[in-house]
Amino acid sequence: MRYMSKIITYDTTLRDGEQSEGVTLSLEDKLRIARRLDEFGVDIIEGGFPASNPKDIAFFRELREHPLKHARIAAFGATCKRGVPASEDQGLADLLASRAPVVAIVGKTWDAQVELALRTTLDENLRMISDSVAYLKSRGREVVFDAEHFFDGYKSNPEYALKCVLAAARAGADSIDLCDTNGGMLPFEIERMTRIVVEAVSPDGLQTDQSAASSIKAPRVGIHCHNDGGCAVANTLSAVRAGATQFQGTVNGYGERVGNADLLTVIADLELKMGCECVGAESLKKLMSVASYVAEICNFSVWAHAPYVGTSAFAHKGGLHASAIVRFPQAYEHEDPTAVGNASRMLVSELAGKASLVTKAAQLGFDLRQEPQSIQAILDEVKAREAQGYSYEVADGSLALLIARKLGKYQPFFTLESFRVIVDDREDYGAIAKDAQSEATIKIHVGDRRYVATGEGTGPVGALDNALHMALSEFYPQVNDMELIDFKVRLLDESTGTDAITRVAITLRDENGTWGTIGVSENIIEASWNALVESLEYGLMRIGA
Repeated sequence: MRYMSKIITYDTTLRDGEQSEGVTLSLEDKLRIARRLDEFGVDIIEGGFPASNPKDIAFFRELREHPLKHARIAAFGATCKRGVPASEDQGLADLLASRAPVVAIVGKTWDAQVELALRTTLDENLRMISDSVAYLKSRGREVVFDAEHFFDGYKSNPEYALKCVLAAARAGADSIDLCDTNGGMLPFEIERMTRIVVEAVSPDGLQTDQSAASSIKAPRVGIHCHNDGGCAVANTLSAVRAGATQFQGTVNGYGERVGNADLLTVIADLELKMGCECVGAESLKKLMSVASYVAEICNFSVWAHAPYVGTSAFAHKGGLHASAIVRFPQAYEHEDPTAVGNASRMLVSELAGKASLVTKAAQLGFDLRQEPQSIQAILDEVKAREAQGYSYEVADGSLALLIARKLGKYQPFFTLESFRVIVDDREDYGAIAKDAQSEATIKIHVGDRRYVATGEGTGPVGALDNALHMALSEFYPQVNDMELIDFKVRLLDESTGTDAITRVAITLRDENGTWGTIGVSENIIEASWNALVESLEYGLMRIGA
């Protein structure tokens, strides 16, 4: 099947995405995201409600003064109010005042919504749609009509839902974007109903409508899906199959309730699977970095198993998979990961075979093909340690150190004499106490020198980390560039309570990237210490200190 070669990408992260629970964006956050999406190649970026708050007003003003290079900015609002002429409606005036080149207005298309939510007549709603679109077009704006609840409305009253769409089309809307507002539709429903609209607003469809003037330009049809039924991406692709040439989505699928269609997944599917053009092959290589960039600003992490952009999207754990990947990558990778800026990863665990280990070791800088006698010994050690609670899937740093030790290439950067941690809680307010402070003292040897350092922190691990950085920085100043960014604790046998084996996973980063290490012990402080030590040792080893 042939699809339109160019599909217009419409991002609504800054409006719908910000409605996601836990997301609050500052003005600078919104500007940074907009500029990154512009660089990525998104066509239209919806900036928010221009009159809802001072932040959004400032956003539109800033982008007027410093325009984007590619993307067009859209201001979002609603049709004029019942009984109010479009030219006198304050909401439409605010949209125009934003001076955004694109204006998106949402209008009702579900008869029940018109009568129960708007509390007006079906005819008055049609007037509101038509007058609003015509007025905005007369003021020189590109108009996107968001047909709210279109699919629910069509199932309830198909004749009226189509009348709403045709009212917007006849008034000159540039785009009719059909909204699965409740997110409950299925792909076959979306495809069937979208095709009906595509035909209805086509040049032939409008010409057969007796009330349509011959001069009317047929609008493009777009799609806006929510993910409540888990089908937002599939529904969006189904709409494109039916003839939609524009789609709306949010980065990483952020949005109210379950979220919106993931803009990045849809772009990758359209470009790699359906032969469409959204941002182009070169920009597509930035897909993973865009996902991470926006997630960081939203104070989230990209889901490891997210399609295309997750760290596990092209990760291989089973020995048979790893062996086959070397010879025939297409067997277990549906696309080349480099096409979206990702990479294949080999996970070493108790399920791993020799091929997995050899490939993973190569990624860490060890050529085990030159050390064939060591492969089985390393694999046995990995399996034995994982039986004790280690997990090397998230601990490349610890795995690299294990391999180095087995190959006789490990050189310790220091030796520990002792460490001590004190937690001082001066006042006890029970569960809401916040005044506890920790102090850690460590004694280490580097060569023939002994060093004692004391660090403080709100928790014992933070205090140990500060003390260790302080002690090592005199000998290895590179540790000052290494920052602890994640700390996870898991009890491996909950049935034994406070005597349970504890696994601590730590993630560090520097200017060259991130890495993980792991520690296991019955004592959480000891497990944390072991992970901290390995994190800094691997950080130094990887830069050749």
